[in-house]
Amino acid sequence: MPKGAITQGSILKAIAEYDELGRDEFLAKYGFGEARSYVVVHQGREYDSKAIAGVAHQWDLGRPLRPDEFSGGKEHAAAWLKRAGFQLKAVKNPDWVRDEIILACQLVMENGWKGLDAQDTRVVELSGLLQLLPIHAEAERNEKFRNPNGVARKTFDIATRHPEYQGKPTNGGALDVAVLNEFLARPEEMTGVAQIIRDGIAAGDLWTLAPTVDEEFEDDYSAPEGRLLMRRHQARERNKSLRKKKIASVLQRGGQLACEACGFDFEQVYGARGAGYIECHHVVPLHEAGEGRTKLIDLALVCANCHRMIHRAAPWPTPGELRASIERKHAADRCAADAIARPCRATDEQVPKPVI
Repeated sequence: MPKGAITQGSILKAIAEYDELGRDEFLAKYGFGEARSYVVVHQGREYDSKAIAGVAHQWDLGRPLRPDEFSGGKEHAAAWLKRAGFQLKAVKNPDWVRDEIILACQLVMENGWKGLDAQDTRVVELSGLLQLLPIHAEAERNEKFRNPNGVARKTFDIATRHPEYQGKPTNGGALDVAVLNEFLARPEEMTGVAQIIRDGIAAGDLWTLAPTVDEEFEDDYSAPEGRLLMRRHQARERNKSLRKKKIASVLQRGGQLACEACGFDFEQVYGARGAGYIECHHVVPLHEAGEGRTKLIDLALVCANCHRMIHRAAPWPTPGELRASIERKHAADRCAADAIARPCRATDEQVPKPVI
């Protein structure tokens, strides 16, 4: 039986042994430490998830797993226990992401770049708002998730990183500093991003935005908007009806389904399999356009590679700007090739012809 293929019955046996021996003796017997990521919850009690998952293997695999054979996080123990139907709870809350820091930074800016106390009504309001953001799964949150104390602490993390702050900064992260600098450089734009997030949550528009397949690199892919607005942006681009209308409008004008940036044509390269296929890009980011009705003129047809390159980092180039960049690169390559070829031809001409 492969590693991780543990049954509900074997997990319950491990829990029973845990109860019989007690936590310390159980962990010492099998060489496990205390859970650092998740605990498994059963009948109102909490158990060290990695130890339970490892020990459960002795009934399914023939021996318990050693701690160094697997992780206690989402990749191994937590996933195995969840698959078997058990409830998991995070030991510590997830790190703050860009969206959350943008909202906290806006609050600090409005407060004259000073931190706020946990009792401040603005902090209490933001705490409730952050708990509504559909970024972190319920299993990743504990009972203190984004509570007023945590939100207040984050405002001081941001405020003490301001260039004019004279004291010792509190323990913040690199992302706090990055978002702070963005607010200092582009206050109106970043305030607009924060307001769109707030409005989207208040209206319920952002509550159900599920994570995308690209979440592993959203922090890079979505800058400066954050995950939620990027997901909304992607949802617009993946709107099948809009994409069909955009393609139809191009074909009706006698155009081709070629990338507006690099000219790639899926049908020319892949034949029938590529016929009618191209990706649709919403040219204006949400933080600039705001919420509203999407017009066909706001959409551009691009290939998958150019689509990724456009979204890779802010500010996003338009397809025309990306095309100009591609053309400059090709021109530079041709110049470099010509520079190499010319000396070679001159050298050939200078070589004396043999006398016959």
